[in-house]
Amino acid sequence: MLSPSDTAIVFLLALLLFGPEQLPRIARQLGEAMRQMQSTTHAFMNELERAARVHDSEQDRAMVSADAEMPAHVEPPTPSDGGSVTDAPHSN
Repeated sequence: MLSPSDTAIVFLLALLLFGPEQLPRIARQLGEAMRQMQSTTHAFMNELERAARVHDSEQDRAMVSADAEMPAHVEPPTPSDGGSVTDAPHSN
């Protein structure tokens, strides 16, 4: 961001370069260009947010369908299934 003194210097330079007749026209064109850039940036950010929401909802649907395919109860591994003996309950 420009400080007030920097802004004054830029204004004086523009006044010297373009003259008082053309300065309002140039300021209008600059304002229109800035609005167009801001509008384009806003549209781009909205599109990114929309794409992220679509991606997140697709992941949520995939997780729900994967959870539905999982069995409700899974038996713990036994030593014959490749599980370790430490998985079994300890008896003292």
